Amino acid sequence: MHSLRPLFPLLTTAGVLLAGNGLQGTLISLRGSAEGFSPTVIGLAGAGYYFGFIIGCWMTPWLLRTSGHIRAFAAMAAVAACASLAMVMVIDPFFWFLMRLVTGICFASLFANVESWINSQITNTNRARTLAIYRFVDLGAVTASQYLLPIFGIGGFEIFAVMTMLIILSIVPVSLADRSNPAPPAPFSFSPKRLWIVSPLASAGAITVGLTTASFRSVGPLYAESLGLQVSDIASFMSAGIIGGIVLQYPLGYLSDKIGRRSVLLMATTGSTLCGLFMVLFAGSDVAFNLVGIFLWGAFTMPLYSLSAAHANDKANAGEYVQIASGLMFFWAIGASIGPLLSAVLVDWLGAVAFFAFICAMHGAFVIYTLVRIARGSPDEPDRGRFAGLLRTSPVFARMAAQSVNRDTQQDNKEAPGGEDKPENSR
Repeated sequence: MHSLRPLFPLLTTAGVLLAGNGLQGTLISLRGSAEGFSPTVIGLAGAGYYFGFIIGCWMTPWLLRTSGHIRAFAAMAAVAACASLAMVMVIDPFFWFLMRLVTGICFASLFANVESWINSQITNTNRARTLAIYRFVDLGAVTASQYLLPIFGIGGFEIFAVMTMLIILSIVPVSLADRSNPAPPAPFSFSPKRLWIVSPLASAGAITVGLTTASFRSVGPLYAESLGLQVSDIASFMSAGIIGGIVLQYPLGYLSDKIGRRSVLLMATTGSTLCGLFMVLFAGSDVAFNLVGIFLWGAFTMPLYSLSAAHANDKANAGEYVQIASGLMFFWAIGASIGPLLSAVLVDWLGAVAFFAFICAMHGAFVIYTLVRIARGSPDEPDRGRFAGLLRTSPVFARMAAQSVNRDTQQDNKEAPGGEDKPENSR
């Protein structure tokens, strides 16, 4: 643990920032509904965030090269805080769309900033532990932030002030406790066309996950509210989906290492489809059924992104991990930019039941496409890389995961009989 002590300021910053971001997504949906915005308008605001996220991912290397980590982080945090606070001062749909676009740019830059900073500080000896802690920080911060909603309520200024304070406070740990001056990350190699050539299935998986998980974050609170759930129950509903996302991540990943990625992708997306059907047909307005259903849906759905990444890297050439990760994030963000608006329009037209009907349709389509790819494709390669659970915060996290997986693979190769002559698997 001593080797991780210098990372505490960065991990604290990440936790506070993730909490503010996690709170904002749910709050904007519920407050927009309270202000009389239609689901379509709220879905458009959610789409604005992901449009901004796409922009922020690719401008970050330039920003860090020109400004450095601390100044870039402080600038983006200040802009994100101002944009978040402005939304309670100006209650207007178009203005909210613009502010969510701005916060999307800022949060993408902030996550890439802090993750590249963490990556510059870790070594092979503590890389795996750091990644595990970072995932725990992400899960804990986003889950805990949901329960600020029932504490402060959604109707006043206070909850927006708390959200803004979290974003601003994220500057403090790195400003006071971290004196490092890491080099900026290299520009991300970006070729969605290459990813589609390498693995159409992985590309389709990333789009599907973007369509459904972004809809859950942006329109899910409206679905829960329409059922008559109280704010505390809505917080539990959102938290259950987030916590569920970690439960099957590594069991499914381990299984995919053993029996093949496509088979496990099929299992997971079939599970997502069935959970969506359960929500449509049986959950109704029952709080317990909805909590169980969304927990199981999260458990099957959230690993799909990492499974898609593992499948693409099994098919890619050596050294293409970061390029593949950047392409996956692009496809995910495209889906995330469309999903909230499309699902919100359906909810506007057909009512709350249309939300999980939309999710069922998206995952059902991916089930069919996966079956087609299995029928047409060659068997999965036996020489697969090791599964790595990924966060969709920035391409930098994929780079850290790649370095961790490559190190583990090299160690396995050395320990295997005849491992001295076994070529490195860097896919």
